[in-house]
Amino acid sequence: MSPVLAGVLQLLALVAALGLSYRPLGDHMAGVYSSRRHLRPERWIYRAVGADPDAGMRWPAYLRGVLAFSAAGVLLLYLLQRLQGSLPGSLGFVSIDPDQAFNTAASFVANTNWQSYAGEQAMGHLVQTGGLAVQNFVSAAVGMAVAVALVRGFARSRTGELGNFWADLVRGCVRILLPLSVAGALVLVACGAIQNFSGVHEVGQFAGGTQQWNGGAVASQEVIKELGTNGGGYFNANSAHPFENPNGLSNLFEIYLILVIPFALTRTFGRMVGSLRQGYAILATMGAIWLLFTGLMLWTEFAGRGPAFELAGGATEGKETRFGIAGSALFSVATTLTSTGAVNSFHSSNTAFGGGLDLLGMQLGEIAPGGVGSGLYGMLVMAVLAVFVAGLMVGRTPEYLGKKIGTREITYAACYLLITPALVLCLTAAALALPTPPHSLSHTGAHGFSEVLYAYTSGANNNGSAFAGLNADTPWFNTTIGLAMLLGRFLPMVFVLALAGSLAEQAPVPETAGTLRTEKPLFSGLLVGTIAILTGLTYFPALALGPLAEGLAA
Repeated sequence: MSPVLAGVLQLLALVAALGLSYRPLGDHMAGVYSSRRHLRPERWIYRAVGADPDAGMRWPAYLRGVLAFSAAGVLLLYLLQRLQGSLPGSLGFVSIDPDQAFNTAASFVANTNWQSYAGEQAMGHLVQTGGLAVQNFVSAAVGMAVAVALVRGFARSRTGELGNFWADLVRGCVRILLPLSVAGALVLVACGAIQNFSGVHEVGQFAGGTQQWNGGAVASQEVIKELGTNGGGYFNANSAHPFENPNGLSNLFEIYLILVIPFALTRTFGRMVGSLRQGYAILATMGAIWLLFTGLMLWTEFAGRGPAFELAGGATEGKETRFGIAGSALFSVATTLTSTGAVNSFHSSNTAFGGGLDLLGMQLGEIAPGGVGSGLYGMLVMAVLAVFVAGLMVGRTPEYLGKKIGTREITYAACYLLITPALVLCLTAAALALPTPPHSLSHTGAHGFSEVLYAYTSGANNNGSAFAGLNADTPWFNTTIGLAMLLGRFLPMVFVLALAGSLAEQAPVPETAGTLRTEKPLFSGLLVGTIAILTGLTYFPALALGPLAEGLAA
């Protein structure tokens, strides 16, 4: 079987698995967030944190819950790393330096999981399992809660209440992420991923020395890493490590885990607003972009020019032979079009245009299908901007799902859109202009520029993957990327929740003959065009200096 045919079959199997999961999972999540019943373990958690799960929250109160919970997470994870050397389960590792501890705490709480350290050489079992894995669950649940709050803003009228943050957070963990993670971990263990609390072992003789391997609760952390679109690897090699991702079957399963919740949330959206067709329109937009990027990535990685490419059958540098080019390309697109950031190959070794696709996937806002929760609310904000553009073209007041999009709503949407590009471009410019940060580059010219651009794009968009040629473990990069991750995660949430509150206060607008039909393919096409113009072109000058210049010069 040719590698290209194998890639096509993997893609078809992946689409089939996602299609089979779409309806039951989407309906289940809609039921979870619409339920008025509280499970007994959930009630225990509410009593422990002193929350009333039945109290309705307007958007400022909901936002305060998000920010307070996340700030507490940053502080606790920071302290856990700083005290690691004095805690049990450290495997003999010392405490983490202050700047790296801040970067890691910000990273995992912001659902980014950017890592400027080698996991198996820095973090013990307690920090890995009791700190990082816990944040993999709760940071994903926070994103889902904010997305559901925005959906309620469209679904409700004449009220400013968006639900209860604490109820949404706990239900997302207990009823969705935890059961799926248990089942997924069993699958990964069956595929060969390790799950233990073993210590450090010295194995073999290599060039006169020994190699150290340590075990850990890898399968349980790997599954929520992918399912929650987190991305932080237990080992430095991330999902290229055989303990995390043993074979082609586990690789395809992990890609499925990355995509299944973000795609299924479109059905949850359709259920909660009372129109499945609206959910299908968002799904079609996400799916079209994802398939386009997947096809282009497969093409550029297989169609490289030159004797080396022809003899190898494609761009094999930096890729694991057990996955091949196709398995690496599928994983690469899935992880950069979501906010996952896990890698099973090294993106810096992709072709120049392949690396550019990884960059562009993040720069679109990671909305196809995007992160758990963040992909849906990002796409809905783009839909608001699309109906505004359509309204300008036909001279009508824009409406979406029966709600008028006025000055206040479009201001919130525009602020959401501008935050991330401002962070990425300003920090990239500062890093290259100052004398010290460029010393971290392993390449010069266009590829070196791409390394820095990729780092801040990944951080501000809460992705977490890296171009692998940048030494980011410096005070400058640890601090600035940490700030980019926090601001890129929580500032957009401010405007998403403000938009949700504004929409929830409105009375529904009756549908007329002139109302734009947002469930039709025409609107999906308009939405794709709006995304390409408003987000893609924002970064075009930067892309022209990096991957495009490198690719055209090859």
